[in-house]
Amino acid sequence: MRETVTIKVEEPQYSVVTGMAFSQVDAWFGHTRRDLKMDLIYPEDPEKRYPCIVWICGGAWVQMDKSAHLAYLAGLARQGFVVASVEYRTSNEGPYPMPLIDIKAGIRYLRAHSERFHIDSEHFGVMGESAGGYLTAMAALANDSALDVGDYTEYSSKVQAACPWYPPTDVSGFPYESPLAAAASPESLMLGMNVMLQKEEALKACPISFVTKDAPPFMILHGIDDHTVPFGQGEVLHDKLEEAGCDVKLIAIEGADHADKQFFQKETWQRIADFFHEKLG
Repeated sequence: MRETVTIKVEEPQYSVVTGMAFSQVDAWFGHTRRDLKMDLIYPEDPEKRYPCIVWICGGAWVQMDKSAHLAYLAGLARQGFVVASVEYRTSNEGPYPMPLIDIKAGIRYLRAHSERFHIDSEHFGVMGESAGGYLTAMAALANDSALDVGDYTEYSSKVQAACPWYPPTDVSGFPYESPLAAAASPESLMLGMNVMLQKEEALKACPISFVTKDAPPFMILHGIDDHTVPFGQGEVLHDKLEEAGCDVKLIAIEGADHADKQFFQKETWQRIADFFHEKLG
């Protein structure tokens, strides 16, 4: 059987680049150097520039895998975005602000190469889960020039929209059983201090401390039944942003625990796409 058809071309072809180096950092106790890498999904469409969304994987700042969510990120890209999943150094390699510096380096790299990958350099969004949600909020709120370290510092690392999932936003408010338990917590390891004994200092590295009226639009996703990062962590960031007069929405997901399946349903990802379309154009 033979069939001849005419296919109307309505969308571009998308390409995937995995393991693309965007920065070089010290490794092995400062004796060697290694590449930080990203995965990138972009449209082969030189006639148009597309908003860019930077994804930040979670993992308690102890582990991360930039490729773990590529199936979902590809679906988001095909709704009209360039999507990049960016590697950052974990807490065994160094404390805050090291991972945030890495995320900002990734954003600057993408802006520097915006023409190559058909990126609209004026419209960047950032999104991540858990530890990546914390880094999402910090990337959107912390605009200190001291965090822009390395290459392409002539480019901005600012973003125009943020979607953190179940983010730790006030580590001084976590319900630790004892100072000993707090010392071994992911939050203490990431910040390089005992967050229960050094609450004031820990608060200085929390998203809620960086909220200003100039914050970009936020959509926060958090499960009401989260047993890892309490729902109140998302609430307090929402309330701080709302008090400052910012554009913010909290999506409270009923029955959802930390990183639960509700976050990986089509309805959730459509809400995310709609948010970024609205805020990034």
